[in-house]
Amino acid sequence: MIFNTAEYFLFFLLPAAILCRLVAPKARPWIIITFGILFFVYFSYYYLGGIVGAFCIAIFIWESIFSRLYKPGSALCWIGVLQALLVLVIFKYWNFLTGLIFGSQNPLAWNGAFLPLGVSFFTFEFIHYAVDRYKGKAERGAFGEYMAFILFFPTMVAGPIKRFQDFTPKLANPSTNWALDWNRGWTRILCGLLKKFAVADLLTSFTDNLTAEKIPHAHRWILPVWLLAYGIKIYFDFSAYSDIAIGSARLFGIGVPENFDWPYIRRNIAEFWNHWHISLYRWLVDYVFIPLGGSRVAPPRILGNILITMLVSGIWHGAGINFLVWGLWHGCLLIIHRLWSTAHQTGKIKFQIPGFISWALTFIAVNAGWSFFCMDMATARLFWRHLFGYA
Repeated sequence: MIFNTAEYFLFFLLPAAILCRLVAPKARPWIIITFGILFFVYFSYYYLGGIVGAFCIAIFIWESIFSRLYKPGSALCWIGVLQALLVLVIFKYWNFLTGLIFGSQNPLAWNGAFLPLGVSFFTFEFIHYAVDRYKGKAERGAFGEYMAFILFFPTMVAGPIKRFQDFTPKLANPSTNWALDWNRGWTRILCGLLKKFAVADLLTSFTDNLTAEKIPHAHRWILPVWLLAYGIKIYFDFSAYSDIAIGSARLFGIGVPENFDWPYIRRNIAEFWNHWHISLYRWLVDYVFIPLGGSRVAPPRILGNILITMLVSGIWHGAGINFLVWGLWHGCLLIIHRLWSTAHQTGKIKFQIPGFISWALTFIAVNAGWSFFCMDMATARLFWRHLFGYA
């Protein structure tokens, strides 16, 4: 975790946030760009891909240059989308996709494969800008503004996923209340660190047991406890990253989107997704679900659009069949909820599920789905077979 290192706070966050407060408005984007480049190169070199990972900064530089060609209605915008998808596919899915074709004896396997820092997040921001430029929803912006947008390091590693048209006004006119911003920013950062160390890391002693070696030797009634621990851990872990990112941005006087809003207290799966990884879900709705036709098409197609959108969500999270199954699981849950809601609206079903039961069913369904997320398919099958006494 980059956000818990002394380097992050001493060499990047503090100097960058202070300088952005002190320099003239025209210089502010270039402070963010400079520290964003240094951040990416430093942490890529020491924590991820070494010198090759550090050189991946060229992706940002090329994107910044090529994006100047985007115009409303221009085919170059779709070339930009294709470029971003190719970066994501090559680095994140190459071995997975070629492995599906060639199997275990994959002649195209990339043995030294690595993930560029934040690749899942920055590519989605690239795609957003290209699509919104094509539709005329985003202004071109200055070269420095766009570079600052994609190189804003507090959100580079784990989001939230920003929108250019929301970010640039805040960059141009950040909050000037130092005391309030720094008080609330550091409070949010400390909350994130507390979530990470006091809860998420503590639960690792449970979640580390979710392996093919340990599951068969465990009492089957301890398995739900381990899975529940994972569900709590992933929430506290990921929301901790978001808290630190949002708090860090606040030190600059810049607000970025919220990412989590008590998702585990929601009473149905649609509410859950409106409050879990919010910036990703809204991105998927705007750039996958709606372009597919959204809710404006015939009912069977609506259900298909939901399923495709959640399959995209699943594969975005990781390269593996288990992530596709996890996306399929949530797609099916959303379809069931939509069918139930439609039946209620048309009067076909008049029975109302009590709120507590609705919450319990949602909570159980979401946590059951984490079995596909945190384990490969063979281990997940072993988990469920052992839980129900078939192993």
